[in-house]
Amino acid sequence: MKNTLTNMQVTLIATALIILFSFSADAQVLNLRPYDKSGINIFEAPKDSNAVFDKLKVNFGAGFTQSFQGLKHENASGGLYKITPGFNTANANLFMDVQLADGIRLNLTSYLSSRHHNETWVKGGYIQFDKLPFKGKVWDDIMSVTTIKIGHMEINYGDQHFRRSDGGQTIYNPFIENYILDGFTTEIGGEILVRKNGLFGMIGVSNGMIKGNIDSLIATAQDANVHKSPAIYLKGGFDKQLNKDVRFRFAASYYSNNSSGGQTLFGGDRTGSNYFMVIEKAGGTTAANAFSGRFNPGFSKKVNALQLNAFVKLQGLELFATYENAKGRSKTETSVRGAEQMAIDGVYRFGETENFFIGAKYNVVTALLANVAAVGATPAINYTGDVKIDRIAFAAGWFMTKNILLKGEYVTQKYKDFPTADYRNAGKFKGYVIQAVVGF
Repeated sequence: MKNTLTNMQVTLIATALIILFSFSADAQVLNLRPYDKSGINIFEAPKDSNAVFDKLKVNFGAGFTQSFQGLKHENASGGLYKITPGFNTANANLFMDVQLADGIRLNLTSYLSSRHHNETWVKGGYIQFDKLPFKGKVWDDIMSVTTIKIGHMEINYGDQHFRRSDGGQTIYNPFIENYILDGFTTEIGGEILVRKNGLFGMIGVSNGMIKGNIDSLIATAQDANVHKSPAIYLKGGFDKQLNKDVRFRFAASYYSNNSSGGQTLFGGDRTGSNYFMVIEKAGGTTAANAFSGRFNPGFSKKVNALQLNAFVKLQGLELFATYENAKGRSKTETSVRGAEQMAIDGVYRFGETENFFIGAKYNVVTALLANVAAVGATPAINYTGDVKIDRIAFAAGWFMTKNILLKGEYVTQKYKDFPTADYRNAGKFKGYVIQAVVGF
């Protein structure tokens, strides 16, 4: 008989392993973004090329999030899932980081429990090289400013993915949910990042899909191209602490994939939204409708996307802004469509160790839907107008310790200009969500 571990059993076993291995390891894994409060506002992982390696080291970490939701929703046509205030499914992540050799680190991240996949499964893993095992001054000089990552990993497109909630790891996000247009995915590939004097540049190449794929593409009546293209993505910018009170960062990212077997740049999150079942049809399930409140433009065959980010920290005040423009299509379309996103948030952290914060965020997406035949139309009429989704959120939080966070948010989101046959037409949800978070 096949035995299946419950989420609670898996979590207890994982916690025991974390305690066992974390305290048995007598040295820290280097060049790692901390999973607690000290990891906030860290973007690319830090680089310390002068660290001394003495032996293999293993560290375990985790992120746990429990939410209580009090949201209400409505639309023009009715037929929405009936929701009431209550606790959502708890999310949990497990992180394993290994210092394999001098300047070489391994990461493996697993989701112990999530909305989209209730079972335990692996998000991805990669090897990070801050040094190379080659002798010679030329290699030392190159790697003093270079970091190389290879594996199945969260790709470094844009800066928002460093501030988003990822399953149980929600401690970096001062708000409850991610952007409406959620630019995040895991792909198999490699990245080369160069940093010096506040300037940075990166080039990455991946398979352009969320998982390994050796299948041939199938031609469609609209698209006979069966060639799978790699994804190429670039990033550059400036990040510097200008003085003890002011930090400024600007980043520009570009992602291009001209022929994919399953592109998921805006649908690569396999854990799910932190707003459960809002603007979802009656009869659905939380797992099958895992991305409530988000918008996926459906660019599954081809996509070209640009994201610009600016971050300023002035003592306790943080401002983070995003502009994003993407164009793409599916394999059953003949022309590309567009999606545009803008977002800005302000967070003020205060207290002796900035252990309290308040924040506000505005996020708006305008996009062209794929052609939709109007219900009852004879002949069929294609709807090709832009739709708009906007969100306003207010948040507050308290770090009881650097590992324990209590945060809450009040949110209002509206769906505008959707076709009358679309269940999202005149959709709206509002209310509050409270989260208890642990990260270490």
